Amino acid sequence: MKKILIIEDNQDVRENTADLLELAHYQVVTSPDGASGIEKARNLAPDLIICDIMMPGIDGYQVLETLQREERTAKIPFIFLSAKADRTDVRKGMNLGADDYLTKPFEEHELLEAVSTRLKKHEFFQREFSRDLRGINEFLQEASAYLNREAIEKTYYSKNYKPREILFMEGNAAHHLFFLKSGLVKTYKSTEGGKELVTGICQEGEFVGQLSMLNPNNTYLETATIIEPSEIYSIPKADFVHLLEENREVSQKFIELISSDLIDAQQQLVNLAYSPVRQRLARALLKLQRAGLIQNETKEGIDIAREDLAGMVGTATETAIRTLSELKEEGVIGMGKSRRILILDRKRLEQIAAFG
Repeated sequence: MKKILIIEDNQDVRENTADLLELAHYQVVTSPDGASGIEKARNLAPDLIICDIMMPGIDGYQVLETLQREERTAKIPFIFLSAKADRTDVRKGMNLGADDYLTKPFEEHELLEAVSTRLKKHEFFQREFSRDLRGINEFLQEASAYLNREAIEKTYYSKNYKPREILFMEGNAAHHLFFLKSGLVKTYKSTEGGKELVTGICQEGEFVGQLSMLNPNNTYLETATIIEPSEIYSIPKADFVHLLEENREVSQKFIELISSDLIDAQQQLVNLAYSPVRQRLARALLKLQRAGLIQNETKEGIDIAREDLAGMVGTATETAIRTLSELKEEGVIGMGKSRRILILDRKRLEQIAAFG
């Protein structure tokens, strides 16, 4: 049962509002002033707060500002309740971060609709969606419902790709965001000298091309090619753009869903700029192992091309091969069938990655 806190100095309004909500099967807690309301919000962490604006002592604006400064209460949905209908008051309340505004006297359905909408909104933004096709579909459908549009029920069709096929090319028009159901995809940028700078090795459960969706030039920022047989779904850019443009909070949630790996990409660029080749190579090998692409001892991972590994590290292929040989001589790594890399001494490799 959802818990709602009502902060209202007028006893009749406070009790009538509480009765309406209790009849709608909400658990209700009331407070006659701002000071006690703040304390109850801190102690109870209600699911929603309804607060009058004009109260003696601490007014509704001060209540909202106080609760938004505290982590425990900052994200609680907040509805202002006031007899004042002046647009200035409405604007001030919404600018402070209120979720809604009800003017007294209000109809029962207005109150219940406002409460239901804000609770659903809060649940939506608190929910964690899985980083897979099912999670994306659930997000799109629920986001559409939240935006008061018909649920998106599009079926995303997968396509199978063979090794060395190109998924998209740097500079081409960016029409789709891709989701990798299975397989491996390499993304890279071409340098002025014609070399490849590998920006990522994407595997099952990851997105490809998400940063390009935000490119104002509407082109892909990198090239993506297939490493191993892959099954890939494409999400039309129109769906992506709709979520970004229609509602700021929905767009933030969608960006959160697709962008976790962008932080790794940014860290990779920092490593390329400041770390020695040996250290960068160790980090690349550990990253590939965490992704399940390089295994320990006799469990072999993928046969990653040495030029691709060099591209991840940001060095010449010859330099990468020479550094691999050094690590092999030290017993840190080994070579399995078809030159597949094995990590034999993970602890030592972690030391190299940390300290060079």
